[in-house]
Parts: sequence; C-alpha cells; structure tokens
Amino acid sequence: MSHVGTRIRAMWHGAMIHKHWYKQWIVLAIVAFACAWKPANADILPRSSDSTGFPMLATTDLLGSAASFAVLGGSTVTNTGPSVIQGNLGVSPGSAVTGFPPGQVTHGSIHAGDAVAANAQHAVTTAYNTLAGMAPTTNLTGQDLGGLTLTPGVYRFDSSAQLTGALTLNALGNPNALFVFQIGSALTTASASSVLMTNGADDCNVYWQVGSSATLGTTTAFQGSILAQTSITLDTGATMQDGRALAQNGAVTLDSNLITVPDCHSNLVPEPQSIALFFGGGLPFLGLAVRRRMNR
Repeated sequence: MSHVGTRIRAMWHGAMIHKHWYKQWIVLAIVAFACAWKPANADILPRSSDSTGFPMLATTDLLGSAASFAVLGGSTVTNTGPSVIQGNLGVSPGSAVTGFPPGQVTHGSIHAGDAVAANAQHAVTTAYNTLAGMAPTTNLTGQDLGGLTLTPGVYRFDSSAQLTGALTLNALGNPNALFVFQIGSALTTASASSVLMTNGADDCNVYWQVGSSATLGTTTAFQGSILAQTSITLDTGATMQDGRALAQNGAVTLDSNLITVPDCHSNLVPEPQSIALFFGGGLPFLGLAVRRRMNR
C-alpha cells in the first residue's frame, strides 16, 4: 500500500506543478474503482451476508493449490473406459494411477505421489475443515435433494444425503452467491440425477463437504466441487462439468466419465459498491474537472 500511495502522491504533485489539476480526479477515480474491484470467485470464508441477506464469498481462494485439480485421490485413482479429465489428476499420499490410457488427461498433468499432489492434498484438508466449520443456515437432514430449488446458503445433513432427480441452485442474480453442503456421512445420487444452475449461480461457488464417501450414479450430471474425507466413485457415464472430485484418504474410481475443472479466475465481477463509488463519486468530479479545463 505504501508503494501505491507514493505513486499517487507523485502523480498528484506532478499534476499540480503543470497546472493540469484535472488529472487529480482521473487518478482518484481510477484508484477508487481499482480498490473496490474484487474477483468474483476468489474466496475462502463467507461474509455473513450481502444486503439481501444471502451468504457471500470473501476474498481468498478456498482451494489454494488444489484448485487446478479435477481429480485428486488419497490412495489410488483408477479408471475404466474412455474417461476425459480436463485439469490436473493426482494422488497422494498414494502413488497408483491406473486406466490412463484409455482415459485421457487434457489441459493438465498426472501427479502420482509427487510434491504437487501432496501440496494439493494439504490444501484440500484445509478447505474441507473450513467448509465443515461454517455455520449452517438450513438443516436438510432426512430430505431428498431431488426436486428442491435452493437459494444461497450453507445446508447441513447430520448423516447421509441423497439426490434423486434434479436439484436447482438459484443464485437470485448474485454471481458471488455461495452454496455449501455439509454432509455428515455419505453422498449418493440416483441414476440420471442432475444439479442445475440458475439465475447467475456459479459452479466455482458450489462445494460438497462429504464426511465419508460420495457415489454419483450412472449418467448423473453433477456440478460443484466434492471434497470427500474417504472416497469418490463416479458410475458409468456420470459427469462433473465444472466440478472436482477430491478425495482425502481413499480412492477416486472412474468409469467412462467427463470431469472438467471450473475456470474460477478469468471472470472478474465488480461488486455494487465499486460501481457506486466510481459513478457516484469519481466520475462526476472528473466531468467537472474536464468542463472547467475546457472553459479556461
């Protein structure tokens, strides 16, 4: 911050010396907008809420060095059939990766028991604990997720969770909206189940913290990142487009699946206060300065 402050003071002083004082407002407007601008998907802990009362994301990347992994196992990663993994694939502390080929890893590499995979597992553990420690907003124990439409929140299952059919996640137009599912034991989906994203919901902000193991039934179309304490199994034809399968201690088992790691760092969305600050504060002053300059 001291370096930025020095640059701003220097630009201000230079503008005054040359009597181009209107440049002050250009500097102020740019700095104010830049300081208020925040990436939409760089997060670790939720703020309590936004002005609508719904959970929001804070400012540090939740998954850290694990963010580039589409698949990460603790003991092994095994595959049957022509699975396609778009992103890194790794295993640690184990080192066994089988079934590649016929499986393919694109836009990433295989990290079998190396330091990269170990660091990613450490990041997954940290993220898992962070998610588990969030205060629930709703307890859904005993309810099937199928057929529900959920708004942003932290949803708790004291034991297992089941998805039969379609679950809809409605962000209510908020691109920063956070959906967290805390599942005490197992997560299971029936065949052909799905997770649907609506009204600005972003896969980057959907997390499934699973206390034991997760199993996605055949041809399930799943969304979001699964962080399972034990193992993750994708049955034949199940997909995780814009998702991750991250198992801490056990295996990740694949069978003709598609998993695509979400791109969570290329889309920057200005928060409302940054737009208000720029257009309500810096821009009017800038216009006044320019008009005065033209009338000199």
